[in-house]
Amino acid sequence: MERELALEFVRVTEAAAMAAGRLLGRGDKSAADQAAVDAMRAMLDTVDIRGTVVIGEGEMDEAPMLYIGETVGSGHGEPVDIAVDPLEGTNLVAKGLPGALAVMAVAPPGCLLHAPDMYMEKIVSGPAGRGRLDLTRPIGENLEALAEALGKPVAELTVVVLERERHAQLIADIRRAGARVRLISDGDVAPAVATGQPASGIDLVVGTGGAPEGVIAAAGVKCLGGEMQARLAPQDDEDRRRMAAMGIHDPDRVLGLEDLVRGDDVLYVATAITDCYGLPGVRYGSHGVVTHTVVMRSLTGTIRYIVAEHREARGRRARREG
Repeated sequence: MERELALEFVRVTEAAAMAAGRLLGRGDKSAADQAAVDAMRAMLDTVDIRGTVVIGEGEMDEAPMLYIGETVGSGHGEPVDIAVDPLEGTNLVAKGLPGALAVMAVAPPGCLLHAPDMYMEKIVSGPAGRGRLDLTRPIGENLEALAEALGKPVAELTVVVLERERHAQLIADIRRAGARVRLISDGDVAPAVATGQPASGIDLVVGTGGAPEGVIAAAGVKCLGGEMQARLAPQDDEDRRRMAAMGIHDPDRVLGLEDLVRGDDVLYVATAITDCYGLPGVRYGSHGVVTHTVVMRSLTGTIRYIVAEHREARGRRARREG
């Protein structure tokens, strides 16, 4: 992919973040999500790509835009596959809580797993976990292996888990092993990627969450040289049909990072909507709107943090309100 595209995709996630951020704390997650979708879709059409949404807002008959299979971009430039989550953490924005992102992953065609909208078991760590984690083993064994790789006791590991009833036993097992647990209410993409950023203080993310979010997170994990294993968790016959359509007939098959994101050229772009693991959320001031974005490319190992002040965005709002 052309390196110039990275900045173009930053503009895309910035637009989504600014749109959703205006509804922070309003208690309306649907409106916030729709605002992010509308802004992201409009900005994508300004980018010189022939893009195909492989992970988006749902199937064609379920979503009016950014649906799976939709063509986006100007129609010029190179073909790419795109995985998007215009608002990762709808409840977080509705409640004014930290951890919400506008996020996307971009790769050459065929490189992103076309994960269906279903559950996925995940275990994610930074580079220290490579070759040491095993999704099929008890969590205590994985904690011991990771602690040894990091050169610290299990008691100093911090593990992020979605606070769900289905994770009650997992949480108990982590605590029994002696590790610290950080429970989150929503949004597991950001903490998964943060495992590869030492300053985040997160060593491991584990549990069952959305499969589409798992693929997006895998893009960021790959850019940071981390480790991730996953396994689709079908809940009914329809989920099993979707798995079969992907060519996955063994429900116990463990997917590695290369299964989730193939090849060496993937972009991960995320703009914080609310404060999120080192990225300040969108700030609205009298002179403009300030956004904070991280953009990473696996091919070069480059990680850029971009702070942008959008003065024109403030001007447009003032004219509308006038």
